[in-house]
Amino acid sequence: MDEFDRRLEPLGLALPRRPEPIAMFLPYQRAGSLVFLAGQTCERDGKMLFTGRVGEELEFEAARRAAVVCALNLLAALREACEGRIERVLRCVRVGGFVQASSGYPRVPHVIDGASELFITVFGDRGRHARTAVGVATLPQNAAVEVDAIFELTGAA
Repeated sequence: MDEFDRRLEPLGLALPRRPEPIAMFLPYQRAGSLVFLAGQTCERDGKMLFTGRVGEELEFEAARRAAVVCALNLLAALREACEGRIERVLRCVRVGGFVQASSGYPRVPHVIDGASELFITVFGDRGRHARTAVGVATLPQNAAVEVDAIFELTGAA
């Protein structure tokens, strides 16, 4: 069990294996001290856990849980990017959230709070970040939520 797992264990959560990209992109890319994490959907073991339009086929609380799954997938990629050394995470810089939502759905930012709150729980104040939350017409594989993030690491690659 590594430090990522220890921080999630009290929450009853565990990091999954990082999902494989479904198209021509990398799960993360390093640029100096920054790690750009590709968008992660709410999938686990190749299966989309939450699908459809929030506000129509999916309720708010389920959508927030979907955002947590996205954040766990991002943390799995981050763990790989920092070679399992969570102490290298200086801070979360930015989070982008996308919610497949019905037209005019007002709670898009609150859905993405599920991911933001997990980062703050795991990293404390270092998990606070700038953020964008957008309602969209569709997401890959009919996912309800997708989240991406940028983290800053200390030390050399």
